[in-house]
Amino acid sequence: MAAKIEHLVFETTFAIIGGGIAGVSCAEQLAFEDPGASVILISASPLVKVARNINKISERLEEFDVEEEAHAYLEKHHPLCKVINASATEINDEKHEIHLSNKQIVRYERLCICSGAIPKVIAESSPFVLGIRDTETVEVFQKRLSAAKRVMIVGNGGIAVELVYEIENCQIIWTIKDKSVGATFFDEGAAKFFLPCLNESKQSGPTVYKRLKYELEGNSHPESVMGSALGPDWSMHANFKGKTVERRNIHIEYECEVKAIYEREELLKMKKELLSEQTEDSWPVYAELTNGKIHGCDFIISATGVVPNTALLQKNKFEFSDDGGVKVNDQMKTNLEHIFAAGDVCTASWPLSKHWFQMRLWTQARQMGAYAAKCMVCDMRGETAILDVCFDLFTHVTKFFGYKVVLLGLYNGQKLGTDYEIIVRTSERTEYVKLVMQDGRMQGAVLIGDTDLEETYENLIHNGLDLSMYGEDILNPDIDIEDYFD
Repeated sequence: MAAKIEHLVFETTFAIIGGGIAGVSCAEQLAFEDPGASVILISASPLVKVARNINKISERLEEFDVEEEAHAYLEKHHPLCKVINASATEINDEKHEIHLSNKQIVRYERLCICSGAIPKVIAESSPFVLGIRDTETVEVFQKRLSAAKRVMIVGNGGIAVELVYEIENCQIIWTIKDKSVGATFFDEGAAKFFLPCLNESKQSGPTVYKRLKYELEGNSHPESVMGSALGPDWSMHANFKGKTVERRNIHIEYECEVKAIYEREELLKMKKELLSEQTEDSWPVYAELTNGKIHGCDFIISATGVVPNTALLQKNKFEFSDDGGVKVNDQMKTNLEHIFAAGDVCTASWPLSKHWFQMRLWTQARQMGAYAAKCMVCDMRGETAILDVCFDLFTHVTKFFGYKVVLLGLYNGQKLGTDYEIIVRTSERTEYVKLVMQDGRMQGAVLIGDTDLEETYENLIHNGLDLSMYGEDILNPDIDIEDYFD
């Protein structure tokens, strides 16, 4: 007769699924908002992500590092917070139960789902294609890179941009679907500012400021202006070196995607004339692009974005948005009773502020996790949380190519159609400042370099002041704009 399996059951006030930055931020905020409440965080990984070195630059803008810690870190700093290292396998929303892979059960009063996102990998079945999302895949990547002479990077977001800049001693084929690099975060003008960084062709000489202004018509691109879920600084301490002598050799294939992937023997059985390089060069894998070219390399890095990780939620009657995320309202509530969500797994489905939109970034994961905690505590008390100021205005600070990059508001004209104008000031190898203006009012800004303008521009966007009288002089470096608008 088989022995009866006893399921260990834990009772808690608040439960969180996910040990990423959204889940940990939620747990830490819960400990602050309701110090006497019990919290259980369920993490499939033996490590959790913690925000460190938080620097509040302005009311809505802050920068921080993300570091990995053992579970004991949370339990030490928050005695009523318990971390269970297991995967959630089922949510019974009627019984308020979470079933875990270790056969344990967690019963909750309020639940927050912070399961994050998973990478979109262009060919998951190929052993020569590697998707980068977490620390484990970075370690695999470093090992493979150490023996590589050439790699292909597919994608144009934050991780792709960081990799292109950080990889040394290895040829890089960078395949992007856009007309310019880093299009997720900046326009063609900013992309051209960064291009000299790719091959380290530093230029010297006096600082010359250029101020430009142009209007968008139809789908035109501002050619005349030209003169990247691992977290902030994820690549700082990694060793990204290949085995060639030359430090950096980057070739960019614009406006194309990967059409097919072939192993060498498979390709040779097809038409040899397809090869766009010398046939005596033997590469283990080849990528055929939509522009007709075929490039060989040691392996391919897929950095083409992420999709919400909602596999756990499919058996429940959650409402999902078109982008695949679980819908949440302005209280971070899903449509199921007493279940909240935060971070990459969710989609903000309330009427959004004019100058805020959702991007699946570490910045927003942390903001959403902390705000969800406030909402959960308010819900327990029968109250309604006041929408956090971080949802008034999109803000993000990061680094690309060694430069500080600050994005504010509708920095690429999001939501504005073509009815706006751009004012740009650029100083080669020093700074790039772009303002998005509509009817004389600032709608967004991109700040590259140490401009010290972020707080001023944040206030100008939020306050909606009419700046028509200043025209292009608003970017005149001889005018100390901070004195007027701080």
